[in-house]
Amino acid sequence: MEINWVVVGWIIDMTLNGFVWLIVAAFSLLLIDVSEKWTRKAIKWMDKVDKWIRKFIDDSFEWIQKKNITILFSVILLIIFGILAQLGIIPKLIT
Repeated sequence: MEINWVVVGWIIDMTLNGFVWLIVAAFSLLLIDVSEKWTRKAIKWMDKVDKWIRKFIDDSFEWIQKKNITILFSVILLIIFGILAQLGIIPKLIT
């Protein structure tokens, strides 16, 4: 009886490919799990920063109105808003 080496090679190739893809899938699942935790932490941090910026801007407006020094601080707020707009925070606050 003659051995069909093409079939044997095909079976070995399929088996090895199966093991390799099993290893790739296992590492991918671990990496996705870790990156999901990092994403959640980043979103929580962004939420804290967003709330802090909103509070800071609101407090700044109230303080300026109480002190009635609009010209000086309107220039300072213009600079702050320019920086926040360049960083892309102002569009995020609007939406």
